[in-house]
Amino acid sequence: MTLLEICVSDVPSALAAEAGGADRVELCADLGQGGTTPSLGAVEVALRSLRTTAMRVMVRPRGGDFRVSEVELRVMLADIAFLRGLPNPHDLSLGLVVGALTEDRELDLPVLRSLIEAAGPLPVTVHKAFDEVGDQFAALEQVIDLGADAVLTSGGAATALEGADRLTALLERADGRVHIIAAGGIRSPNVAEVLARTGATQIHLRAPVRESGRETTDPDEVRRVVAAIQAGGT
Repeated sequence: MTLLEICVSDVPSALAAEAGGADRVELCADLGQGGTTPSLGAVEVALRSLRTTAMRVMVRPRGGDFRVSEVELRVMLADIAFLRGLPNPHDLSLGLVVGALTEDRELDLPVLRSLIEAAGPLPVTVHKAFDEVGDQFAALEQVIDLGADAVLTSGGAATALEGADRLTALLERADGRVHIIAAGGIRSPNVAEVLARTGATQIHLRAPVRESGRETTDPDEVRRVVAAIQAGGT
C-alpha cells in the first residue's frame, strides 16, 4: 500500500488534495522558498475542514539555508507548542516537518533533538535538508536514534528518479525503523516508475495548477497519481 502525500500551501489546496484522494497533506507557506511555517490560523482551519486526510505541518521560520539560530529555535519551539494545542475536532493524524543543518552541512543534532522532544507524541518528518548531508547513511542512523518518524528525500539527487538507486539503498538500510518518503519531480506520468525502481511505500509531490492567477492543487492530477499507483498494484 502506497501512501500519497501532497504538498500544499493553503487550506483550499489541502481540500483539493483530499478531494483527489490524497492520504496526507503537508501544509506549508511560501513554497517558492521550499516551504515555511504556515499561519496557525491556516492550520486550525485545515484541521476543522479536512475530514479524512492526515496532515503534517512544516515548522521552518524562514527560507534560505537550513541553519537554525538560537532565536529561530525558540520560535520553532513556540510554534510547536501552539500547534500541539490546536483543536482537532475530527481527530486527524497530525504531525510536524522539521530540519536543521550545521555550517558543515551535517544534521544539527541538538536542534533536531529539541524539536523532536517538543513534538511529544506527534510524528516528525525530517525534511529535504537531509539531501544536503554528505553521508546520508550515517545521517539516517542519527535520524532513527533521534526518534523521527520519517525522512523526506530524493536520495540526494535533483529528482526521485535520478536518486532511485540511493533511495533503494536508504530503504534497505532503514529496514522499517523509519519511513523513507520519496520526493522530487514525481508526477502522474512517472510515479509508477519511481515506485518500481525504488520500492518506496510513501511518496511526496506537488500537483500544481494555475487558477485565478495563483498556484493551487489540481485534484484531477492527484486522482491521476492515485490511479497510476493503483494500476501498478502498490
